Amino acid sequence: MKGIKIFSPATVANLACGFDVIGLALDFPKDEIFLYKSNKPGIRINKIHGTSLPNDPKKNVAFVALQFFLKKFQQKFENEKKIGFEIELIKNIHPGSGIGSSAASAAGVVYGANILLGNPFTNIQLIRFAMEGERVASGTAHADNVAPAIMGGVTLVRSYKPLDITKLHTPNKLWVSIIHPQIEIKTSDAREILKQKILMTDAIIQWGNIGALVAGLYQEDYGLISRSLEDVIVEPIRSMLIPAFYELKMKCKEIGALGGGISGSGPSVFMLSKGTHIAKKVTEVMNHVYSPLKVDYKTYTSPINQQGVQWAKIL
Repeated sequence: MKGIKIFSPATVANLACGFDVIGLALDFPKDEIFLYKSNKPGIRINKIHGTSLPNDPKKNVAFVALQFFLKKFQQKFENEKKIGFEIELIKNIHPGSGIGSSAASAAGVVYGANILLGNPFTNIQLIRFAMEGERVASGTAHADNVAPAIMGGVTLVRSYKPLDITKLHTPNKLWVSIIHPQIEIKTSDAREILKQKILMTDAIIQWGNIGALVAGLYQEDYGLISRSLEDVIVEPIRSMLIPAFYELKMKCKEIGALGGGISGSGPSVFMLSKGTHIAKKVTEVMNHVYSPLKVDYKTYTSPINQQGVQWAKIL
């Protein structure tokens, strides 16, 4: 096995109330990654299509994640001959979009490398490697994007020390509508504006919403899911960076959306709906709200991806 083609999904992190702990994988959009095993030690990024990413390997999330993978592999299998990898990325998920562009790159390369080398690592270990790529992108090794990218569905990070992640039940009628305003909000910048201390009253509201959201997913109680999609800690601050944010939320809910919020650190906004029909109507409303604004944007309508990263073919 010399090479592999990977599809790595976009993700929505936080899901309103679950800052840094809850995320879900999308069926669309997806990055395409071609990964080749090489007898020449080291990692080389041969081509990047669709966007410009840092040429410095230490600032490239795919390089850094794969570097951590390779280091652990060589420590685990000291008698193995030195190997390397060559990478070609087709970026369909725009960097800085808030729908897990960096996570798709990091998760995709470590998942592909694991297959090429006979699956020596568990999903949790792969998530750890991919988190190091996220550290490069945002300054923090968070897992709420890379976990659903690798595991699929909706995931919950119970703990970071030690890393403890579980895949939650996903109602099969749950769909996602997303609008991505073509403005850049760097994750590192979006984190800097957050408060370092929060009120106990706000924390209690947030904890209640997280618990109720998990219960709503398992019970397939769409009303409870809807009532739980409330963020009183992060959204009030970050929403100031997103044009027409509250108008967008209000009008989407008026025509049947369960609720939503900022995807990751923004600028993308997500809304959850019950069923394809309502999700498509929500996407139409997103277009209606943004079309008068002098802001370029893209919209997506997607079911939740239950598999996460997938290999397409062996090369």
